[in-house]
Amino acid sequence: MAYTPSAKRYDNMKYNRCGRSGILLPALSLGLWHNFGGVDDFKNGRRIIRYAFDSGITHFDLANNYGPPPGSAEENFGAILKKDFSGYLRDELIISTKAGYTMWAGPYGDWGSRKYLVSSLDQSLKRMRLNYVDIFYSHRPDPNTPVEETMMALHDIVRSGKALYAGISNYRAPEARKAFDILKQLGTPCLIHQPKYSMFERWVEEGLLNLLEEYGVGCIPFSPLAQGLLTDRYIKGIPGDSRAAKSHGFLKAKEITEEKLDRINRLSEIAKSRNQSLAQMALSWLLKDKRVTTVLIGVSSVEQLQNNLDCLKNTDYTSEELQQIESVLQ
Repeated sequence: MAYTPSAKRYDNMKYNRCGRSGILLPALSLGLWHNFGGVDDFKNGRRIIRYAFDSGITHFDLANNYGPPPGSAEENFGAILKKDFSGYLRDELIISTKAGYTMWAGPYGDWGSRKYLVSSLDQSLKRMRLNYVDIFYSHRPDPNTPVEETMMALHDIVRSGKALYAGISNYRAPEARKAFDILKQLGTPCLIHQPKYSMFERWVEEGLLNLLEEYGVGCIPFSPLAQGLLTDRYIKGIPGDSRAAKSHGFLKAKEITEEKLDRINRLSEIAKSRNQSLAQMALSWLLKDKRVTTVLIGVSSVEQLQNNLDCLKNTDYTSEELQQIESVLQ
């Protein structure tokens, strides 16, 4: 059956300005890191993307190596775009991809050289059947490539029209500052930074968020639910269908310690007092900071997506609630 987007898709989503740019991004964006690869159910992924767009999520985030196998998430997304988002619907989407981690064998398929970034984006565009992406990221800093080379590659990619904006991911504050300065001098200001940020991973609060505000760069945290730990799924142990139970997942069972389970349970009780699930509280906790533009979520079902979207119903916190959360996290 042909897909017709909901006429009410923009009625309930909140859109935030990305730094000091002209771009607005939805409060929640959908990442395709997991659950959209060649090992996953294509029809399920298609249902999730349709529901996301019908709910006002306009930003879809990928990387060259997402899968598994690497590249398959972009291929599947490209197939979904062709089936469901042809014509002018492409103009209602913000699509991003990245290069920086291992993608192919040999010395030119990893890190941050100009050779790798340009070649990788060409491959990504072919897999997704696109003429351009909206945002192209340097996925991680490269200690062996001058940051000037990496940023010049991003600048030239934007100038070529193969991407509309440049972004960086996983850069610490000192590295990010240098990258921002170079891009600004080149005339292609950095649009957005994608760091790992959650209740359980808070290094961005040690200077990066202030830096983003100073330079007018947006922030899109990834792994906001700590690979699913900040959900109600792990309160009673490791479910058989969870990420921790998958052999190809990034979350390992050994990471789920008794101390962490105790914190999860205590946070869950605070969430209940706010009439939220733990996942909803973890997402809204990030969105309370106005320096955060949008939070990047990953889901394996429409039901999970619905639960996450409901976090937007309550993004306000009392000082007492924040103190209770801090007492658990410290």
